[in-house]
Amino acid sequence: MIGGRSKALCIFSWTSYYWGMANPEDIAAGRARWQARYDAARTPGSGGRGSAAPEARTTISGQPLDPVYGPPEGAEVPGFERIGWPGEFPFTRGLYATGYRGRPWTIRQFAGFGNASQTNERYRMILESGGGGLSVAFDMPTLMGYDSDHSFALGEVGHCGVAVDSAADMEVLFDAIPLAEITTSMTISGPAIPVFCMYLVAAERQGADTSVLNGTLQTDIFKEYIAQKEWLYPPEPHLRLIGDLMEYCGENVPAFKPLSVSGYHIREAGATAAQELAFTLADGFGYVELGLSRGLDVNRFAPGLSFFFDAHVDFFEEIAKFRAARRIWARWMRDRFGADQERAQWLRFHTQTAGVSLTAQQPYNNVVRTAVEALSAVLGGTNSLHTNALDETLALPTERSAEIALRTQQVLREETGVVNVADPLGGSYYVEALTDRLEAEAERIFERIEGMGGGAGADHAIGPITSGILAGIDNGWFTSEIAESAFQYQQALEKDEKRIVGVNAHTASVTGEVETLRISHEIEREQNRVLAERRERRDGGAVDKALADLLGAVRDPARPNLIPVILDAVRAEATLGEICGTMGEEFGTYTEKPHL
Repeated sequence: MIGGRSKALCIFSWTSYYWGMANPEDIAAGRARWQARYDAARTPGSGGRGSAAPEARTTISGQPLDPVYGPPEGAEVPGFERIGWPGEFPFTRGLYATGYRGRPWTIRQFAGFGNASQTNERYRMILESGGGGLSVAFDMPTLMGYDSDHSFALGEVGHCGVAVDSAADMEVLFDAIPLAEITTSMTISGPAIPVFCMYLVAAERQGADTSVLNGTLQTDIFKEYIAQKEWLYPPEPHLRLIGDLMEYCGENVPAFKPLSVSGYHIREAGATAAQELAFTLADGFGYVELGLSRGLDVNRFAPGLSFFFDAHVDFFEEIAKFRAARRIWARWMRDRFGADQERAQWLRFHTQTAGVSLTAQQPYNNVVRTAVEALSAVLGGTNSLHTNALDETLALPTERSAEIALRTQQVLREETGVVNVADPLGGSYYVEALTDRLEAEAERIFERIEGMGGGAGADHAIGPITSGILAGIDNGWFTSEIAESAFQYQQALEKDEKRIVGVNAHTASVTGEVETLRISHEIEREQNRVLAERRERRDGGAVDKALADLLGAVRDPARPNLIPVILDAVRAEATLGEICGTMGEEFGTYTEKPHL
């Protein structure tokens, strides 16, 4: 153990400019700062992140528990600054001094299928069963900016998510769900801006004050070029729209997070934990550069960035990944981008258990995988969590399997004691070594990305990390790196060096087929019928004028912000396909280059 620990510490000598040696006095001072933060947060009326739960917490056997644990009094722990205390820079141990005692993670189940009415029923079931927020899954035509009656949408409407063609669909989707009171996450990137405008208009039609809306829009276009491949336009027009959204939300919807930087899809495509960590944070740095290039104050816009990670099945590696992510982000935001306010240094993230880890063979095993992955996310300090259903490798989840997925989180929260102590694995030799190693690997990847863009000394339209990301997209570097990692893992499976229960190990089973949810072709027919009726009833002249105004604004490089004119088109009941197609007349399309 000593030899392994020495080697780990040796690897990270590059951080000596930042990390020092923590003597007993420093450790004691840090504990005192944590205690002050904890006490302040628990004081009624303080505005801190306290809760009504009693202070005293015990194990199931009645043993009393402290809110956090650290080195014993008088101990000297080399490099303890890397670990620190919850609620304090570099936030390795979490953003809040109270941990989950003060604010448990949000249970945010991802759902969407068929039409808006069907999905509304599922949302109400989730909320009535104890879900704390909603997360919208859109179908493939919506994700690609097509209306449901487009020829490219044939056979795909409502199959992998909900179909949304206009603001009227968004109204139905959230019927009887007060948008001013619930947080909503929307997983969509290419057409994210017009979909967000539909969400705002649906809230307006509910009579809500849109300035108080809270939630998250994915919007992350970099990961589309890197992994998921759901873009509409070339990168530069998308970045223009994202910059407009950042400005608009900062001024008009300050609690809503306009960007959720997504590593989930990067990992699902075959990336390693280190690649997911590095590619995702690099994308985040790119969006920070975008905000700065717009003249925005980093301390104001950075809190509007959130992250979305995969919780894979390698339990301790995932915990270390989450802890390293917070630490890296805090350091870069402070030292590279000049953020001097804590909230601007925070990395807040949502986690989803790994869809790619689920198997069609012996699908009930997926309940176990999901529980383990969810626990890794919780022990890594996730701020919100989605647990996959056991049947999602076969179809969209049934109501029964969705309830099991929800109950998985509730069992973790209510029965296991994981909410009692902040960062209970902090200080573990193994977890800390993994955290440090992932941090070092990520830093090497950042250096490579920045180098592809010409380095910090070159001229950049937005910034050096952004230039490196765009270069890596253009030359296929990200795609090839992920493909190589996926290939190596598949080889390990085929050689039985890696084992998956039910696939290449313990394959005998008494379980049969599970019930799956099937989307009827009648859904597509009905969606198209309703869409045609809405086109008939709307004011065609108002739609034509709104789309013409939109095209003129898109063609005007001096236009300060496109969001208001997109909102006008949405209010006129222009469809998603019409809005995206109008912008595409100027922005053009993007075709990925073949790379041999």
